[in-house]
Amino acid sequence: MSASSQDADNKIRQAIDRENPSTVVAFEGVSGKAVFAIAVAFSLFQIWTAAFNPLSSMVVRSVHVGFLLLMTFTLFGFRSHGERRSVPWYDWLLGLGAFTLGLYHYVFEVDLIQRAGDPNMTDLIVGAITIALVFEGARRIMGWALPIICGVFIPYALFGRHLPFGLAHRGYDIDQVIDNLYLSTEGIYGTPTFVSATFIFLFILFGAFLERAGMIKLFNDVSLGLVGSAKGGPAKVAVISSGFMGTINGSGVANVLTTGQFTIPLMMRFGYRPAFAGAVEATASMGGQLMPPVMGAAAFIMAETIGVPFSDIAIAAAIPAILYFGSAFWMVHLEAGKRNLIGLPKDQCPSVSRALIEGWYLILPLAALVYLLFSGFTPLFAGVIGIALTIALILGTTIVGSIGPMALRVAFWVVLGLLAAALWRMGWRTEHLAFAIVGLLVIPCLIVKGGRETLAMLVNSLADGAKNAVGVGVACALVGVLIGILTLTGLASSFAGTIVQLSGGNLLVALILTMLACILLGTGLPTTANYIVTAAIAAPALLQMGVPLIVSHMFVFYFGIMADLTPPVALAALAASSICRAGHMQVGFIATRIAMAGYVVPFMAVYSPALMLQTTDPLAVVYVLFKALIAIGLWGAATIGFFWTPLNLAERVFSAAAAFLFVVALPVTDEVGFAMTAAFLLWQRHRLRRLGRSSAPA
Repeated sequence: MSASSQDADNKIRQAIDRENPSTVVAFEGVSGKAVFAIAVAFSLFQIWTAAFNPLSSMVVRSVHVGFLLLMTFTLFGFRSHGERRSVPWYDWLLGLGAFTLGLYHYVFEVDLIQRAGDPNMTDLIVGAITIALVFEGARRIMGWALPIICGVFIPYALFGRHLPFGLAHRGYDIDQVIDNLYLSTEGIYGTPTFVSATFIFLFILFGAFLERAGMIKLFNDVSLGLVGSAKGGPAKVAVISSGFMGTINGSGVANVLTTGQFTIPLMMRFGYRPAFAGAVEATASMGGQLMPPVMGAAAFIMAETIGVPFSDIAIAAAIPAILYFGSAFWMVHLEAGKRNLIGLPKDQCPSVSRALIEGWYLILPLAALVYLLFSGFTPLFAGVIGIALTIALILGTTIVGSIGPMALRVAFWVVLGLLAAALWRMGWRTEHLAFAIVGLLVIPCLIVKGGRETLAMLVNSLADGAKNAVGVGVACALVGVLIGILTLTGLASSFAGTIVQLSGGNLLVALILTMLACILLGTGLPTTANYIVTAAIAAPALLQMGVPLIVSHMFVFYFGIMADLTPPVALAALAASSICRAGHMQVGFIATRIAMAGYVVPFMAVYSPALMLQTTDPLAVVYVLFKALIAIGLWGAATIGFFWTPLNLAERVFSAAAAFLFVVALPVTDEVGFAMTAAFLLWQRHRLRRLGRSSAPA
């Protein structure tokens, strides 16, 4: 293997490790068993604290970070290159030391409260070591970019009184900085870590259970049954299947690695270019972070940061997410028309009804999750109930499988429901009741056929969920350093003022600057960290310029995600390239064209907030949605070079210009855009008729 090829493989492995370590990090022997046990213990701890609330919030955050660091130092080596087959003794020492320090807030909770604001020397030493370990853990997972970005803020806090150019502040002593970053809820145990220790972990675990139970197969079968035989069916299957996956899994790279293993080879087999096939999967998979109800981890942080229910975020994201996937679907449809690509034979497509009948029980937890989120319950409660319901249905289905007559199977579920109702009437809390039912179902699974295998699958899901939460959790802890210093020094408001000044008060310029900042930060940061940084710095500037609160944060959120599609880094494209075996830059550039809606819709939402349902006028929503659909249709034609007939360069420019007019939303631009759209459609219809006459037999 050449050095360049090995370097590329190392980059791919790093990207995959960062987003989804459970797919590649698996040790054998004693190390493997120990890491597996720690991961299971981590998940059980998170479920226990979420369901029973036995510990204070600060203790949960501290132990959560301790578990994260223990897993980080065991899963990831000091150097990023080379294959890691076991855990060396010094990494065990670091990991166990970090976990022990994570118990500091638990052991000395009362003392820390009593001397709040006046830490002793032990507090400061423990705090300094813990902060350093968080930096090292983040470096191992994500490289140097995020630690450097966050690290420069510490000397800024210490030496602020000596700084020029309007950056000066009164300066803070080292004990004040450590107190803020370690002993308060403003630093590494701030809002991002709180959200990681509650909502994010549970939803990642929820997705891990459903994936292990067969949700990926269900999504693929339903997608194949719906559109597999249509024109360009394999690519449409990729879009729909990845959209479904986005409802349970908020990791774009993980989605590429799961659904992409099936969809990318399928697309290539039916005529799609390898780079285009990889780009379709990368685009669709990244959209999973935009798709309610789960979305990406940053969406939960957004809800907590701006102080709105998570359901408000999900509602605001609904139409843009549909437009994103609709755009990708339209792009692959046009590509299929341009290259005359066919779908799968109907006899090779599974039955949608049969797939739903066989996997009905997997849909119920997702439906329950959606209901709870949109009924005003907290994401924490919804996540706990969703996990408990998933486990109960998996265990119950295994038990029912060993019961012969249908009447007895129905009776089993009826009796289980009556038992749950009886416990609820006795005053049991819903969370306690749910896990009591789970515990009750475990016992017969120990003796029925296939029961032990099911229990093993559930334990493996616990380990997968913990591993997949590591990258997001450590990023949340480290970015807390940046947030803590911004809060301590008041620098965030200065940044916002600078962006407003640089833009000259022009909203479009401010939006473009913010977009570029998000994409630039995305070259080295995961999407969650990207959102937290830009939300602290850029979103307040947009708010100052009159952009609604949710829309300003959603703008930043969108472009933080699009950074993973945008070259030169394009992590989703990097993961897809490992499957399609095309150049990752080539995949990335095609993906940016397919995902054009992801770049356009946020701008449209700023100028027309009705696109994110930030209005009470339904007609405004219908109108802006109609405009967005037309713009996406025109962008697709310009990007692919095909509509009803192939387009030359002038026609593609004309189509793109018409689409752009719908985005800027200035006086008369909509009217001109509609006129240009009508002219484009009439011209395409005329061309189609001419081609039809010229191809007709004499």
